[in-house]
Amino acid sequence: MSARPATMLERAAKGTAAFEAAVHRLTDPGFTRPSYLPGWSRAHVVAHVARNADALVNLLTWARTGVETLMYASGDQRAREIEEGTRRPVEELRAELLAADSRLAEELAALPDECWAATVRTARGREVPASQVPWMRAREVWIHAVDLDIDTSFDDVPHDMCAALVDDVAASFRGRPDCPSVRLRSEDGAHTWLLGDSAGVEPVVVSGDLPSLAAYATGRPVPGPLYPTGGGSLPKLPAWL
Repeated sequence: MSARPATMLERAAKGTAAFEAAVHRLTDPGFTRPSYLPGWSRAHVVAHVARNADALVNLLTWARTGVETLMYASGDQRAREIEEGTRRPVEELRAELLAADSRLAEELAALPDECWAATVRTARGREVPASQVPWMRAREVWIHAVDLDIDTSFDDVPHDMCAALVDDVAASFRGRPDCPSVRLRSEDGAHTWLLGDSAGVEPVVVSGDLPSLAAYATGRPVPGPLYPTGGGSLPKLPAWL
């Protein structure tokens, strides 16, 4: 019997609460203002996070029933539903977010232990165990709480979540020829990550606190100073998430 991913479930729950609190602080006119994501308003971000919750419910349904249930019918459907969400009245969009979050929380709580090991498929086609679903949600809500561009930064993201985010980025970028060779190092020396293809290349070492490293790695505004080798400019990393 597979164990419930308790740590990831806790990170997802805390991130959901942080995202909902940020949306609660938004004024109605504020929904139309730009987010940190190019071409997306804050309403786009909220609509996306709501639809992502329902998409992850689909994966949990797949894990529980064994019947293939895709996150989204298609990329076009995903984009269309997000755009439709931005045209709804603000109170309706707020209510949709809370309802979708509630549906996901209920499904996460109710999934039988033996189903966490079931294989499901992400929107990008990766086959993963259902135990990855809480992490997929934690990543979405914490990062998009920052993307709303209200008053949440990576300084508000717990350090263990920041480290987990850099773990994820490093795994995605390891060995990629389009990623510069970079070694990230936390200021206390407790964490290091290697990004890019380091064969025959001396990586640029970038040191700083965990929130700033996580922000840099995920392509978001960096809250604190980062120190690259030799005091030069920070290498530009590929887009992530």
